[in-house]
Amino acid sequence: MSTAHASTTEASTPKSAAAVVPQPEPGSCPTQATTPKRDLRAMWVSSVVNIDWPSKTGLTPQQQKDELIGWLDLAVKQRHNAVILQVRPTADAFWPSAYEPWSKYLTGTQGQNPGWDPLKFAVEQSHARNLELHAWFNPYRISMDTNVNALVPTHPARLHPDWVKAYGGKLYYNPGNPDARRQSVNAILDAVKKYDIDGVHFDDYFYPYPVAGQTFDDSAEYAKYGNGMSLADWRRNNVTTFIREVRAGIQKYRPQAQFGVSPFAIWRNKATDPEGSDTTAGAQTYDDLYADTRKWVKDELLDYITPQVYWSRGFAAADYEKVTDWWATQVTGTHVHLYIGQATYKVAQNADPKWSEPQELSSHLDFNTKYPQVQGNIYFSAVQVKADRLGATSLLNEKWYSRPALTPASPWLDDRRGAPRPPVVVKASGAKVTWVATPGATSYAIYRVPTAKPRPCDLADARNLVATVRDERGAVQQWTDPASGAGTYVVTAIDRVSNESAGTVAR
Repeated sequence: MSTAHASTTEASTPKSAAAVVPQPEPGSCPTQATTPKRDLRAMWVSSVVNIDWPSKTGLTPQQQKDELIGWLDLAVKQRHNAVILQVRPTADAFWPSAYEPWSKYLTGTQGQNPGWDPLKFAVEQSHARNLELHAWFNPYRISMDTNVNALVPTHPARLHPDWVKAYGGKLYYNPGNPDARRQSVNAILDAVKKYDIDGVHFDDYFYPYPVAGQTFDDSAEYAKYGNGMSLADWRRNNVTTFIREVRAGIQKYRPQAQFGVSPFAIWRNKATDPEGSDTTAGAQTYDDLYADTRKWVKDELLDYITPQVYWSRGFAAADYEKVTDWWATQVTGTHVHLYIGQATYKVAQNADPKWSEPQELSSHLDFNTKYPQVQGNIYFSAVQVKADRLGATSLLNEKWYSRPALTPASPWLDDRRGAPRPPVVVKASGAKVTWVATPGATSYAIYRVPTAKPRPCDLADARNLVATVRDERGAVQQWTDPASGAGTYVVTAIDRVSNESAGTVAR
């Protein structure tokens, strides 16, 4: 919030006291599991090979903008509160980067300026809808084929061939090369410095998934930098070092932005390690991708983790219930939020007959209610959410997303160490609610309580939550209730890390 905004607000604040409703103490009020007050809801919008957006290369800037707005509007319709947008799919950029070329998934030609700044537009349009925008980066992948000559001549991979490894039909930066690692870190932090993003997001790609009969040849780098470690430990250390460096950069340049990873959901199987999950899945991130995801949680190197629990309940090799239970145990006692990655893409398209049942996806959220550690869900991917096969997404939304929700708070990222003060001079005239802006507020929550004298328990969950709106950078804020329902309005202020103030009753 600007200094001018804050000073204007304070000057406008009257001395008379408003009726304030304190936030209830945790666990002190009855709540409904289907209307959680805090619940991260998002979908992945994937740009690699034009999975979701843009739908194809070569669209005009306006067509690309219109498509992106369509996805953001869909998120609002789904009552989501965040979007995970892929902006660095293959060592390229969806913004004018100081380190890497424009992505070919925009124009069809790598390095060609699309005529607009997609990341800047995405941040502005997301925030206008009060959606968090998490920028999704791929750490090491350079291209989806092995033709290095197809890259623009100025591409870092062309200029530094010693940074590059071909494996499994793709090109990668070598995680064991310190210069290559710094290139990726710098490219990611370029976006962190320039844009008001709410989060930095990685998915499951670190060292590449193993390909039978092929070797990821990093023997020269291991000989040079291994420092007595085993090859596997050295590789894991390379990835964890990368994670630490990205986190340090986020904390330096945008300290209230979150850092999240969405790994393949199996850290290790119990047969491999007694600390592992009760699963028999083939891939294990610790051993195959050299990503020690459990360590990142225990060491609190992340603000959230979203394991891709892409299996049905009861699936033999990796039961959704057992995997979710394992992750809930891992985050217990940490400040790392646990969100579950949901396989919307598997509905009606999988050999597992469970995915032919419309209620399977919704049943995952039902199971999640057993675990207070589970604080939200992210769906792969946008086109699948929109397709709504078998009506599975609609069924899920009707039961679980009937009300808006706040994102889970991350108070450890708050330099003020506390919630903002309640709004002042909240007034209601029919369906129109107005209030004086709160210094430090990013957004506001509006509750419509059916009684004349709201109490703390009326704010305990989202049963009475009718809207969340972005601060409009003015001394006076307003919102009009489209439902015009009867009741008493209560407004709270929410800061950038989702701390919520007490509520002020409209008069």
